[in-house]
Parts: sequence; structure tokens; C-alpha cells
Amino acid sequence: MKKNLLLYLFAVLCTVTLFTACSDDDEPQTPTIPVDEEIAGKYKGGLDVSLVMEGGTSTPAGTVASQIITVTKAGEASVNLQITNFSFMGLDLGTINLNNCQLVETSAGVYGFTASTTMDVTGVLAADIAAEGTFSDGGLDLDLDIDNVKLAGNSVNYTVKVIYAGDKMTGNESSAAEITSFVFDREVALVDSLVLGEPVIDAASKTVTFVVADTAKAEHLAILVPTFEISKGATVTPASGVAQDFSNGKVVTYTVTAEDGTVAEWKVSVSGNMSVYSFEGWSSSGEPEGWATCNAAVSLIKAFGGMAGITYDGPMPIREDEGLEGKAALLQSIDTQGGTIMGTPVPKVTAGSMFLGTFNAFSAVTEGDAMKSTKFGIVYDKKPLKVKGYYKYTPGTDFYEGSTLNPDRADACALSAILYEVENEDETLDGNNVYSSDKIVAMAKMTDANTVTDWTEFELNLEYKKDYDPTKMYKFAVIFSASEDGAAYNAAVGSTLWIDEVTIENEGSIGLEGDETAEVVE
Repeated sequence: MKKNLLLYLFAVLCTVTLFTACSDDDEPQTPTIPVDEEIAGKYKGGLDVSLVMEGGTSTPAGTVASQIITVTKAGEASVNLQITNFSFMGLDLGTINLNNCQLVETSAGVYGFTASTTMDVTGVLAADIAAEGTFSDGGLDLDLDIDNVKLAGNSVNYTVKVIYAGDKMTGNESSAAEITSFVFDREVALVDSLVLGEPVIDAASKTVTFVVADTAKAEHLAILVPTFEISKGATVTPASGVAQDFSNGKVVTYTVTAEDGTVAEWKVSVSGNMSVYSFEGWSSSGEPEGWATCNAAVSLIKAFGGMAGITYDGPMPIREDEGLEGKAALLQSIDTQGGTIMGTPVPKVTAGSMFLGTFNAFSAVTEGDAMKSTKFGIVYDKKPLKVKGYYKYTPGTDFYEGSTLNPDRADACALSAILYEVENEDETLDGNNVYSSDKIVAMAKMTDANTVTDWTEFELNLEYKKDYDPTKMYKFAVIFSASEDGAAYNAAVGSTLWIDEVTIENEGSIGLEGDETAEVVE
């Protein structure tokens, strides 16, 4: 009821003449009041609104921390006052004008004014309005009493009180209303595993976005505590260091008011979620957790190669090594001599590769096709946007096409990401069609033939060839290979690729269910 009252009241106030004049008296004949020198200008201060019911009960109805009131000269001893962007309780109520306010010097350097009028809007409300204000010592104090408010069809009387106290601005105040830094309080439980990377501040669009782990839960995102900095001299609501709810696609609005009163609204939200692979965990068989590798094929060569005269006893092509942070995955193309095991060809060089999916070395025998050993992709219920991480690379020197040495050809590493549509979980792409199938929805790939000695960031931005449909089933494959053409048995011995800190960034936020839509939180 209170909110409806205020909405009706101030909506009407903003569409009619609030005050026809502050006084009907004639202005003094002798202009002794220093309007231009001391009074006219912009004032900035706090504004409080309260609702007073019959019986005297007062209820706060809104506060504006940095309200601007502009005072202009109306006459030698009179001024106009304008309250711009007047709002409270989330309601934008426009502008209030107090025109031709007669000033009276009540004591040395103190200038007061009063005004009264009535409002009677048929079918909406009736009210008695009074204003009283004082200019002194570079400050403005203003009280607005809107008394005997009667809504149509309601016999209860209300009073709305507006109290303002502000200081005159110098004119040199900054107009900057920016958020200059934005982080999250690391003392909040699980925040280190929830928020990934640094929030992105976009001054042009007045937005701050951040990415969270795809394992984040809505209840954790509902208590994140942002801490941020704003332009010098500016103020902000809500304040820094106060917990906010970013779950279920909610957008939190921060209102930044510059030193000169310029107002900017900043929208802060989760832009997406992310899967993280840091390669700190390795299985007992020597593979990075969550990834399939060609190690199984080399294990088969080691186990059964003797019957074909193959005696490889070197390291596995995929193994752990020192990373950018902690451990990394090392992928190396190795000399497996070539030949045939149980009717299945063994390449001269086995390219070091790993991918999201499964590797079944026996598929080469059971399905009669070595390319079918690689089952690329995992079921994926998100829309991937990009794959990022760090890599180093050293190309090998002896390049073989099949079993033939080609001294004129150089090797290159390959980093790929592929999203494709499937009818069921058993359907998969393999080495024959992973780059060419008409089921591919989005793909990104980069290659590098150069020696990269320092950890270097890579970014695979998926290019969508078809529209993403969340009602369909998809599989997603990320593929790393020390030899770009290794699947065709073309690779250089010793080509080595290091991979670390891989992230998959997905579109959307955490916690949306069914037809739930994003919600804006002020």
C-alpha cells in the first residue's frame, strides 16, 4: 500500500506544476542578496523520504546519497530550484521544480524561503504542499511537506516528508562515474573455486562480467562479496564489500554518482561458466585425469610388438612434466618402428595426442580400422564458446610420411575444439571424420610449426556453423597433438607439445532451471 501511494503521488507531482511560485510577494526594491555570488549553482547532498501515517507513525521510504539540486537566479532576490533525477524505492520520478522562490535574509548570511500551494487532481489525489528552505555558509537545507494526501477512494490522510541537506559545488568536480577495479572477497567459502580469472570491466557498456566454474552451485553464487574501487570523489550504491546474489542469471545494478553529480548505472553479472583442467591429477596408468591419450596404443605395441619384431621400450608419449603452475601434460611423437601387429599396421612414428573422449586400441582389430580407436568427444550439455590455456612446442627434425623419411617437410602441433550433434550417447566421431562430418556444429583449430620455448597463452574461439539448440544432444572434443597430421601416420620423431591450465568457457550462468529468466537486482 505504501509503495502504491508513493508511486501515485510522485507520478502526479512530476506531471503537473508542483509549485507555481515560492512567494506571491513583490521582490525587494533594493537587491541586497548575493544571488549570483553566493547562492546560484549546483548543490550535492543527501535526500531522505519518509511516509507519515495518521497517528504520527513514520516509515522510511527511500534515501538518495548524492542528490543534485540546481539553483538558478530568477530575480535580484529570488531563485529557481530544480531537483533532477528524483527517485527512491527504485522509482525514477523525474524532475521537481521550485520556481521564483523569494529569499529573505533572516540573519547575517542566512537566506530563507517558504512556499505553499495545494494540489487537487480529480480522481487521483488531493494534497496540501509546503516547502521551507535555507541557504547559509555554502549549504542548502530543504524540507518538503506534502500534507493531507488523499488518494481517490481512500479516506485516510497521509503526509510525505522530504528532507535534503547539501553543499554548493565548486564547478571543478569530476564527472567520472566509473568502476575502476572489481574483485571478489577470497575469504568467502569456496570463492576461489567459484570465480575463475579476473572480472572483465567494460567502460563503454558500463558492465562487469565474470566467469564461474561449471561446478558452481546457485547457493554459493548467492553470497558472493564483491569489493571494488570507483572514480575519485564518486559514491556508489550498493556499497563495496556487501554480499550480492549472482545466482540464476541475476544482474546486480550498481549506481555510481560522480563528484559533479553525473550518474552511471553499471550492470554486473555472470557471463558464463568454465571447465578447468590443470593437469594436477594423473591416473595410475600415467594419463591425465579426464583425458584419453595414445598411451594405450603404445602399451599395446609394447605388449605384443615382440611377435612382429617391434621392441619399443621408451617412455610413453603422454606423461607429466613441470608446468606453468604445478604439473603439465607433455605430448611427444615417438619412433614406434612401424610394422604390423595382428594384422593392424603400426606407424613408424606414433604422434603424441590426447583428447576429451575415449581411446580403444583394440578397435583397430575388432573394427578393422585403426582410425576408429579414437572416439572423440564427451556428452556436453552447455554451449562452449572458447578453449584457452598455455602451451610450449618443439618440432622434431626427422619427419616421416608413413615409413618414408621426408627431410623437406616440417612438423607442427595442432590444438582443436569441435562440437557436434549426436542422436544418442553411443554415437561418436573418430579419426576418419572428426574434422569433416556434417554433424559438426562448431569448430576451432590452430597450428604452430615454430619452436615455442616459453609458456604461451592460446585461445580457440569456436566458430558456429549451425545454430545451437539446447534441446538437442551434443558431444564436445578438445584435441591436442604434437604432430598435426599424426592421424595419417605423418609426424616427426621427437616433436614435443606441452599443455597446461586449460579452460573451456561456456555461455550462460549457473542455476537456471526450466523457463527461469535472468533477474535484475538493484
